Amino acid sequence: QVQLVESGGGLVQAGGSLRLSCVASGSIFSIGSFGWYRQAPGKQRELVATIGRAGNTNYADSVKGRFTISRGNAKNTVYLQMNSLKPEDTADYLCNSMPALYEWGQGTQVTVSS
Repeated sequence: QVQLVESGGGLVQAGGSLRLSCVASGSIFSIGSFGWYRQAPGKQRELVATIGRAGNTNYADSVKGRFTISRGNAKNTVYLQMNSLKPEDTADYLCNSMPALYEWGQGTQVTVSS
C-alpha cells in the first residue's frame, strides 16, 4: 500500500519562502505525473503544480512564477519550493499522483501572515 508523507510546512510572513517535501513509500513516481495540491478551509482542493515523468512542469496561474515543483534524486521524493508567499497561499498542502490515485496523506499546513 502506498503511503504519502508531506512535510515542511509552517508559519511564515508574507513574502517569505518554504520548501515542502513529499515522500512516497514506493517507487510510484516513475508511473507518470505527480502533483502538489492544496486545500484551504471552506474551499475545494485545488491542484497547484505537477511534474511529469520527463520533468515537464505545470502550474496554476495563482502560483506561476512563485512556486517550483521538482523531483528529488530518490525517485520517491517530490519537492515544492514556494517563494513570495501570500496570505492567500494559506492552506493544507498535499501530494498525490495526477490524477490522484493514492490515499491522501495528512498534508502539511502552510500559514502565511500578512
